[in-house]
Amino acid sequence: MEPFQTFSGLVFPLDRKNVDTDQIIPKQFLKRIERQGFGKCLFYNWRFDENGEKRGDFPLNDPKYTGASILIAGENFGCGSSREHAPWALQDYGFKVIIAPSFADIFYNNCLKNGILTVMLPEEEVKQLMEAAEAQSLYVTVDLEKQVVLNGEKAIHFDIDPYQKNMLLKGLDEIGLTLLLEDEISKYEASAQVGV
Repeated sequence: MEPFQTFSGLVFPLDRKNVDTDQIIPKQFLKRIERQGFGKCLFYNWRFDENGEKRGDFPLNDPKYTGASILIAGENFGCGSSREHAPWALQDYGFKVIIAPSFADIFYNNCLKNGILTVMLPEEEVKQLMEAAEAQSLYVTVDLEKQVVLNGEKAIHFDIDPYQKNMLLKGLDEIGLTLLLEDEISKYEASAQVGV
């Protein structure tokens, strides 16, 4: 994983609540275990019609959101099944940060484990950011070290578990964290075999 410290990007507002993982990545696309290639399937049933043509009524298809890397959504984002393909699709599409008033627990943790920063902000703050992003192109900066979302001069604080924050700042997942102890593990294995 890449270390996450400060990130600036174009905001895509998804003004919907209870977006479940089947809406994020429909079940028919869950046939692969590689993490790449799922971005084209993101929000598939909303982005494309039955002929595979882009729908004009779904905002992500609007050219003004091309290159968006920060997603702002309504409450309970990522509910439904625990499929890890949902964060993979979001990440493969280009999203690095998701901001919402609340997230489904498993989805929230899956995102963090895959290097996507999930930020919970008060509903009123989310609403203001969403309205600003709908009105015109909105770029915000997310500073993980300071735990703030910067919208111009306004800094909006967010909380994050210190363990998860540290893992993201260092670009580590559980395997990477374990590999930091590789020397100690090797020493233990060598000593354990002496008595065999």
